[in-house]
Amino acid sequence: MLLQVRLILLALFFIVPATATQAGSIQIKSVNLAAVNQEFLISVDSEIILNATLEQALEKGVVLYFATKFSLVDSRWYWLNDEVARSKLRVGLRYYALTRQYHLNYPSYSQSFNTLQEALQALGQLHDFPVSIKSELRQDVEYIASLRVWLDLTRMPKPFQVEAIGSNQWNLSSEKLEWRMKLPTPEQPLFIKGHE
Repeated sequence: MLLQVRLILLALFFIVPATATQAGSIQIKSVNLAAVNQEFLISVDSEIILNATLEQALEKGVVLYFATKFSLVDSRWYWLNDEVARSKLRVGLRYYALTRQYHLNYPSYSQSFNTLQEALQALGQLHDFPVSIKSELRQDVEYIASLRVWLDLTRMPKPFQVEAIGSNQWNLSSEKLEWRMKLPTPEQPLFIKGHE
């Protein structure tokens, strides 16, 4: 019960608008999909900028979770959303006041950084992440691919989720990047330039 009261009080603290409001943004700069050893690996280069509200939340010990999702849909069944392959990665960004370091927590490892800028730069770089194949893929079929990077509010404490509903300060997402493609080959990886 005491933990819930603290979370509610912390959430109320963030309802007061920040005096210096800078706009946060996520921009996907490029996507690379490569065929390597019978699997597909995706690399994403994006730029992540936090607004003042999110920076304050970090300094107060709130973990910000960022998700990157790539999906491949069979274009013949697009209206049924027949997803044939996907890749989703969630990374936590946390600040430790004691060591004055920022940490990125990946599913299998973590990294530490001295500045927020360094942590955000690393967070925006996804290298050779495997794509999970759900159905048989064929080289002669054209697929619809999509990619999005966003602040995943579902992983945050409930009071923050409630506050985020009515606030643009907590809504941080890239535009959804979509394109039609045939599968890359080992000799010819796929490179897509993102929104500038």
